Amino acid sequence: MRARTGSRDGGVLPRFEAFEDAAWEQWERIPEAYKEGVDGLVVERGAKAHPSLPDIYTLGECATEAYPSEFGGPETIRSYVVLYYGSFLRLSRLDPEFDWEEELWETLTHELRHHLESLAAEDALEDVDYAADENFKRLNGEPFDPFFFRSGDRLGADLWGVEDDVFLERPVAGAPVPGAPVEFDWAGRRYRVAVPAHPGDVTYIVVDGVDSPPAGELCIVLVRRWGVGDTLRRFLRRAGVTVEEAEARAEPVDAPGAGS
Repeated sequence: MRARTGSRDGGVLPRFEAFEDAAWEQWERIPEAYKEGVDGLVVERGAKAHPSLPDIYTLGECATEAYPSEFGGPETIRSYVVLYYGSFLRLSRLDPEFDWEEELWETLTHELRHHLESLAAEDALEDVDYAADENFKRLNGEPFDPFFFRSGDRLGADLWGVEDDVFLERPVAGAPVPGAPVEFDWAGRRYRVAVPAHPGDVTYIVVDGVDSPPAGELCIVLVRRWGVGDTLRRFLRRAGVTVEEAEARAEPVDAPGAGS
């Protein structure tokens, strides 16, 4: 998972030891049932940079291996979650307003979802063809998996590509407030759009008015964040999630942001 990070204290990341302690504290908050088959958590000191995109770093990964068994089944899937402290440190310098503790939690739950999908043998969720099929449903007004874009190509910080369309995920604490501004970075500039009048738990905002737009659509995806239990139940199982869509024109923000 890639994202820009920061903290409530203005983006100042603690030293490695304190960060590692915070990671383990959050890890222990997750019920054991959601960590079945996970051998543990590893916190690396270094950063993991994107091989070709500048200022893009991987915050965490779920390393999953299938072990051959004559019986088969989920018990042959083993994983461990890796966090890259150096990536959090470098990305925190790009956005001093980002909350690194919230991003730490999002990274852990995001990577665990990948493991749970492996346990359930949901290989299609990792397949870009699946993302393309679900995006086709979205474009044609049919019901679709609200998180399909996460199965697309990773392009950057919370940024995914599905064929010609680009999806930028933005978490929202609590219920989104209609009319509230949402800022995002694109092509070296910072923009804002307003939350639509009728937001859902997941809200797709199709954006125009940005410099260097993608060949297809640019979508800001607002994802409502619940408490610990609800986050696990709803997002890991994708249950009870309402989805809305809207269009908006982006307005440049005076203070430039880091490019995505």
